[in-house]
Amino acid sequence: MTKTALKEPMQPDMQAPDKTIATDKVFGFKWLHSVPAFSTPNEHVPDIDPDYQFEPDTTKAILAGFVHNRRVLVQGYHGTGKSTHIEQVAARLNWPCVRVNLDSHISRTDLIGRDIILLKEGKQVTQFQEGILPWSLSRPMALVFDEYDAGRPDVMFVIQRVLEAQGRLTLLDQNRVISAHPYFRLFATANTVGLGDATGLYHGTQPINQGQMDRWNIVATLNYLSDDEEMKVVLAKVKEMSKHKDVLRNMIAMANLTRQGFMQGDLSTVMSPRTVINWAENMVIFADVHLAFRLTFFNKCDENERHIIGEYYQRSFNHDITGQG
Repeated sequence: MTKTALKEPMQPDMQAPDKTIATDKVFGFKWLHSVPAFSTPNEHVPDIDPDYQFEPDTTKAILAGFVHNRRVLVQGYHGTGKSTHIEQVAARLNWPCVRVNLDSHISRTDLIGRDIILLKEGKQVTQFQEGILPWSLSRPMALVFDEYDAGRPDVMFVIQRVLEAQGRLTLLDQNRVISAHPYFRLFATANTVGLGDATGLYHGTQPINQGQMDRWNIVATLNYLSDDEEMKVVLAKVKEMSKHKDVLRNMIAMANLTRQGFMQGDLSTVMSPRTVINWAENMVIFADVHLAFRLTFFNKCDENERHIIGEYYQRSFNHDITGQG
């Protein structure tokens, strides 16, 4: 999200984790470290997706961020579920979490804050309204910067101040120094790994200052799910597809072809796992896998690339999708 509604401070009982969880029961693997969590959620805790499939290595990296206060950057292709992975870990820990998309509309003042004019007792007064960074920094909050490699330079230098484990934020206009709450955590997601994009797949991304990259303690790479894992995800979301597993395998094979084409620069649009789920849901609605594909994905594609999509579809389903009206 670009603009975030900031709410009042949390109640005292939400200021520190008050229990631990067993990772084998929650995430499906045993871990050496004790994982702190909150007993009850508040309004900033993401909703749990009970069908979410955790990738073990990425999950361990994110948990290290929560447990040991490490700054974690999750890198990967579009649609791999980088931000969702962080959110779903936070959801299991009942850990408040806020996402900010570093698009071109996010400015330095959005992060730090600004003076606003209020009317009090019939008089205009100037009051400082803190931005998302000081608001999050002073709370037990997981702050996630999406599209980190697309941030504006002035914004990136503001973030660099708090990337240290004991990072502090100085508000010069307010003569204030904000120290990080003991349970403040910082994460980011990126399509590239700080070196810019030489392939042309991700317009708007740029190289990240090496001094800033060095401040990220952990860099995890999240790839697309394996075929079997993606099958589990889709079947969990669209249970009716259990009657059409062979068709679903072909659907996933089709999605993988678009992903390979995207990585090679042949396509500008890619089928994410979410797209496959939408396709499966539409197949149930229309009882026609080909019509559902056209309505879900094909009609969104660039006309100059539809012949490539058609070739992939022919290989997956032995059907000419481009010949339909």
